[in-house]
Amino acid sequence: MAITTEFVLSSPALPLVSITERLQPNEIECVHALCLQSDVRMFIVQIDPDDDVAEAELAALDEIDETTVLGETSEKAVYKLVVDVDESISAAFDPERFDGAPIKPTTITPEGWHERKVFTDFEAFTEFRTSCENHGISFDLLSMTPDPSQSENLSQDELTDRQREALTIAVSRGYYEDPRQVTAEELAEELGISQPSLSSLLRRGERQLISSSLGSQVQLNTITR
Repeated sequence: MAITTEFVLSSPALPLVSITERLQPNEIECVHALCLQSDVRMFIVQIDPDDDVAEAELAALDEIDETTVLGETSEKAVYKLVVDVDESISAAFDPERFDGAPIKPTTITPEGWHERKVFTDFEAFTEFRTSCENHGISFDLLSMTPDPSQSENLSQDELTDRQREALTIAVSRGYYEDPRQVTAEELAEELGISQPSLSSLLRRGERQLISSSLGSQVQLNTITR
């Protein structure tokens, strides 16, 4: 089942963060093909004209090899940049390892990359997250949404919103992996609840998911035994 994710990546090696660190704009928008093909070096960047970023200033940045002004839209100045991409970034985004694609331009700030991507399934997302972390890229998941076409089936699990939130965060943080990538204490702190409350919330959510998956037969067997 496809999932849509929103997250922030942080690493000194991420391309074009230097524009927001050294020049005027607090953020820029960028379209790239990382995750879609190997050895990507071309980035289409949109910058607010009010930020007064000159072509020469972009070309002077160490990581940028070529700068071409493509023109202006009603709101943005558009540049084509050929960038010297760090090997760790190319390896982390290697499209041979997972199926995922951006669904909105990347927003780049001094803190890193804010991205929205769709993945073919949760396993593909997990592989991408692991790949980033293995190559020194901090990964902060903001949201995860299932394919809307599956919403009717998903609603049948009868999870509460809080149970779904807790289970989603637990899975995304690696709580159910072996070995666990996060502790119950850390999850509880992230959700703003006590550890016993977290354990109860996960346990009730897990039971509901199991009951929904197995159907009424499990309930009948429980009653008759």
